[in-house]
Amino acid sequence: MSKDQALEELFLAQKPHFDDKADFMAKLTRRLDAVEYVRQHQEATIRRYKMAMVIAFAVGVVSGAITLAFVLSMPADMPLFTVNMQSGLLVWLAENSRVISTTILALLMSFGMMSIISNIHDILNLQKNHIMAETT
Repeated sequence: MSKDQALEELFLAQKPHFDDKADFMAKLTRRLDAVEYVRQHQEATIRRYKMAMVIAFAVGVVSGAITLAFVLSMPADMPLFTVNMQSGLLVWLAENSRVISTTILALLMSFGMMSIISNIHDILNLQKNHIMAETT
């Protein structure tokens, strides 16, 4: 307890003396301007991220729809590609090319959607942390 009281008395005894209030205010204003610049930069970055996410989503939906329409518009008995060799694996790939390409397309679209949702979640967390940092 005596150490705490001694520290408290030491801090109470210290009376800071500012020689030039104008110099202090100029430094404070510069620092506040720097903080405001950083805040505006972060907001602009978040806006760019949001726009990039919307564009990526739109491009993914359009390209996925075009590819899926192409795959489904071809006759069911005609493979997407043919192989002139008589290898067992290549013949099997040619026969099942429609199912394989549709499965790969579905997996890529699922991965893309999960990535977009993850990025949106990260951006929202950045905004929430930024707002919390401003209020404290």
